[in-house]
Order: sequence, then structure tokens, then C-alpha cells
Amino acid sequence: MVFAIKAEVSDPSAETFAFGRQKTMYGGRQIAQGDSIFVFASENEGGQGLIASGIVTAAKAIPKKPEIERQTPRVSIVIKRTALAKRRLGRSELKPFSNWNDGQPETELNFKFYRQATNKIVGISDQAASFLREFF
Repeated sequence: MVFAIKAEVSDPSAETFAFGRQKTMYGGRQIAQGDSIFVFASENEGGQGLIASGIVTAAKAIPKKPEIERQTPRVSIVIKRTALAKRRLGRSELKPFSNWNDGQPETELNFKFYRQATNKIVGISDQAASFLREFF
């Protein structure tokens, strides 16, 4: 499985990214060392959308707190950057793709990242991963 993360990124050109206690959705909690991942700098925190691709070098599930009934699974990860994006892909480029059942990779990304404003790690389809590879 291939993954993508939308999170606050302080240095988009960093060789390594570390993200602690990130929410996971759509299979994101299955992320593990060695997995491929695409990094989106969250526009809610001043980012520009897709910035890099990389390989997960460490992944650790965060235990749930027993006193809280409903919790989104969280994971801390470290990513070694393998490439910087050459073209822009963010909220404004994906916003027109809102027919949730059309099967387009752009729609999948819009649904998983921008339908809800929260930052998160998500699993993406092979079709969406192929689409994102075109930006490198």
C-alpha cells in the first residue's frame, strides 16, 4: 500500500521529515517502515500542498488512551525524502473534483484530504499513487 500525509511542514526542502502523533484514516494506521509516501504541506498551516515523496524510515503506533471511548488511531513517522515535487498540487487544483463516485485519482485525494480540514495519514490507491508520481 502507498500512503500520503497532509501535515504542517516547517521546512519543505528538508532531507528528513518527522511527524509525531498524526491522525490516521482510510487505512493510514497500517503504515510501516519501508512504505512509500507522498507529503502534502497543509495549507491550513501556510503550506502549498504536494511537496515531496519519500520512504518511511520509522513508524510507531501511539497507544489509545483507555479513558477515551472514541479515538482516531495515531502514528508517529519519520520520512526520508526521495524527491521534491516539480508542479503544484493542492486544495485549489483538487477542489473541482467533487463527484465522490467518479473514480478519478484527483477525486480520491480531494475526498481524503480536503473534505475534512484535519491533517492526517491516509492510504491511497495505486491509481492515485501513479497520478501523484507524475508531479516528480
